[in-house]
Amino acid sequence: MKIAVVGTGYVGLVTGTCFAETGNQVTCVDIDANKVARMQNGEIPIYEPGLDVLFDRNIAEDRLKFTTNLEEGIQDAEVIFLALPTPPGEDGSADLKYILGVANDLGPILKSYAVIIDKSTVPVGTAEKVHTAIAANATVDFDVVSNPEFLREGVAVEDFMKPDRVVVGTNSDRAKKVMEKLYAPLVRQGNPVIFMDERSAEMTKYAANSFLALKITFMNEIANLCEKVGANVDDIRRGIGTDSRIGKRFLFAGIGYGGSCFPKDVQALAKTSADYGYDFRTLRSVMAVNDDQKKKLLPIVNDYFSGDLKGKTIAVWGLAFKPYTDDIREAPALENIKALLDAGANITVYDPEAMDNVKKLIPGITYCHTAYAALDDADALMIFTEWPQFRTPDFEKMGKLLKEKVIFDGRNLYELDTMKDQGFTYYSIGREAVNPVVLA
Repeated sequence: MKIAVVGTGYVGLVTGTCFAETGNQVTCVDIDANKVARMQNGEIPIYEPGLDVLFDRNIAEDRLKFTTNLEEGIQDAEVIFLALPTPPGEDGSADLKYILGVANDLGPILKSYAVIIDKSTVPVGTAEKVHTAIAANATVDFDVVSNPEFLREGVAVEDFMKPDRVVVGTNSDRAKKVMEKLYAPLVRQGNPVIFMDERSAEMTKYAANSFLALKITFMNEIANLCEKVGANVDDIRRGIGTDSRIGKRFLFAGIGYGGSCFPKDVQALAKTSADYGYDFRTLRSVMAVNDDQKKKLLPIVNDYFSGDLKGKTIAVWGLAFKPYTDDIREAPALENIKALLDAGANITVYDPEAMDNVKKLIPGITYCHTAYAALDDADALMIFTEWPQFRTPDFEKMGKLLKEKVIFDGRNLYELDTMKDQGFTYYSIGREAVNPVVLA
């Protein structure tokens, strides 16, 4: 099939590259000329494990192309994906200006029937708005389909090539046949393509992400209570995660969720609820708890240093909102670093992938070439991202590099007994502190 993908962010580039890998002819369109030029020269603009191999192969085999020209990009395309940003507005609603702008541009340049697919996460009713915008100037038949993505950054290629399910919102039999053909190579092992109406498909994406955000938030609330009653959240996670009704995933306590999806989608669903006169109380609680959870370690750090962080050097491991990505959108590390700087602390940081992105946002901190370099002569270590290379470090070396053997761990990477044996003062989430400083 001939496919056009408008937008080359995480979703658009993964979508285009993976569909090229299944033998389709794919043209990706983006208004950023510099970005398009880099991709035309074989430079991948994002970090996503495994994507570079498919990207290089499909460019070499002439199945994956890039352009800034929308009319050129959609020429003869049977399927046109809209994978455009939907940033949150001040009121939490999803901003549709990019999607509707492209929809307006598509109408007069469509030359034959095509299925226009909303791949972006969009509010209920967006497919109708896109259809109206295109129809205003279109002279050929077309269908608009909602086909939300369920990709996890860090494993997006695997998620795309081996989907748990594919959700398609359409009432058009013609579009349904196109979508069945499009996804047939990806669901050969029997995972379902679930057809429904457009509004239900749009709601499905928000419901899925909001429920996962709820699971994370619930466990963080349990962790906070554990600290009060003297229980261990890791034991509780194992105790409830083996219940098949609950499941093992998204039960790890920490300093809250971040990224491009959960914060934005929870806000957008809450705003949609308010627009329809429904008070979604659970979502309001999720947002409030998560905002507080991101800053949970700051008062502990402040107490440890007796309220005086001026001149202290805090080493930071991890900047991305999760491992295996360079994405720093809504990353807890950023808010914490800014608060530490405001308190007069010096910051040294290490992240395997995300440092270049943070350099554009936060000046005045030291970026290190290794995790251990960040520790050299630091007063304490804070951990914000659970990169695998942080899980089994050389604790003896860490102890020698740090001025004080103290770790504030927002991701519960280390066993409490290990910290005791290694002689560290160790604060984590939902577990007892190891060798804590006793305040007078």
